[in-house]
Amino acid sequence: MSDELENLSLISLPEDMRKQFTKPLRLAVLSLSAIGLFTATVLGIRALSNRSHETIEARGPLESSNLAATPADRQIRTAQAVIERQPADFRGFNLLGAAYMQKARETGDFELNAKAELALKQSFNLSSDNYDAVKLQAKLLLTYHRFREALEMAKRAQAMRPDDHDVYGALTDASVELGDYQAAVEFAQKMVDLRPDTASYSRVSYLRYLHGDTKGAVDAMRTASEAANPQDPESMAWCRVQLGKELTNAGKLRDAEREFDRALYVFPEYHAALAAKAFARYLADDSLQAMEYFQRAQQRVPLADYAIALGDIYAKLGRENEARKQYDLVDFIERTGASQGTYSRQLALFWANHDLRLDEALAIAQTERRARWDIYTCDVLAWCLYKKGRLDEAKASIDEALHLGTQDPILLYHAGMIANARGDRSSATVYLKKALAINPSFDIREADTARRILESTK
Repeated sequence: MSDELENLSLISLPEDMRKQFTKPLRLAVLSLSAIGLFTATVLGIRALSNRSHETIEARGPLESSNLAATPADRQIRTAQAVIERQPADFRGFNLLGAAYMQKARETGDFELNAKAELALKQSFNLSSDNYDAVKLQAKLLLTYHRFREALEMAKRAQAMRPDDHDVYGALTDASVELGDYQAAVEFAQKMVDLRPDTASYSRVSYLRYLHGDTKGAVDAMRTASEAANPQDPESMAWCRVQLGKELTNAGKLRDAEREFDRALYVFPEYHAALAAKAFARYLADDSLQAMEYFQRAQQRVPLADYAIALGDIYAKLGRENEARKQYDLVDFIERTGASQGTYSRQLALFWANHDLRLDEALAIAQTERRARWDIYTCDVLAWCLYKKGRLDEAKASIDEALHLGTQDPILLYHAGMIANARGDRSSATVYLKKALAINPSFDIREADTARRILESTK
């Protein structure tokens, strides 16, 4: 039996929930779940394409001629061959849908999720109640941030096959995103009971983080990383990035950057690892290399997070024109998603941070808050209310955001700024000191503000 599994700490939960994580740490069988690892948090949203079913079958993965085929590329080709041989068999389309979802994770090309959706649609057309399509559809709905639909689809899959540990991952993810943390703990417990592998331990890690157990989060993510399948470099890299982020939360910056380097070694030019390395370089006071890594990440996948970080670094260096271009890109990326019927708290937070379009930012945050009750939506709403001067409402919302004890410096910073604006200097000092103690450079813009406010309260 693994000593490491025996020594993993429990999630810091209330006493009535603490029992949830007592069983799985005795188990020592480790393997990798083939599909999914927090797809809702890893992948963004792109518009659905109108490509035909024939287009899905005919076109292969997006790969450059000078790059070796990845596992997803091989899976796509295998699935297409199966479909060609047996076009009336729904299982070929399930294989193709899963392969496109994996390729989307590898490349960050979210249009591939649209191909996955069309493949699953064809699978359902051939067999309306086949289990694998139901489970994959739940994961795909998470990718599109349709969390309530994802939860219902995952529950449908659970009813069909309650002994499949993989479906409990989608149930956990959807519950986390909707703010039902007790249900998330119960689903994650069941997942680990059934199979303690990379997919299950990565979820344990995130739940421990949310409940303020930094050491437990690191330990579980380290176990998840060591169990990752070496034949799946994207999953290995993803695990290393998440471990590095947990180590950053623990203040172990050198160890964290080493994990980002490992991720780039096993899966070169992985956009999430490039962005994580960029922030590590920024924390090391190396703004030039930070910009270079953010630029490389952005070239791979133009995510709003990368544009915001680049813009903030440019602004801090006095390069206002370049900063403005990045901020304009953020607006374009996020509004493109909004035009497809989605909304994004990321845009609301961006506007609030930069004192832009505050009425629109608050409207977005309120809309999202009506749809989901997770702590980060509560935080964004609190921050938008604060920026609008609605301080009592902001206080109530930030209290909801902090109720799990999450040691996130951004949450603590927002709590400190709200307390300061309400005249509660004592609480403001506690919150801001905690934020800076976790990470003195927790945000490119806001960490300086935290220090300035602390100076003014002396």
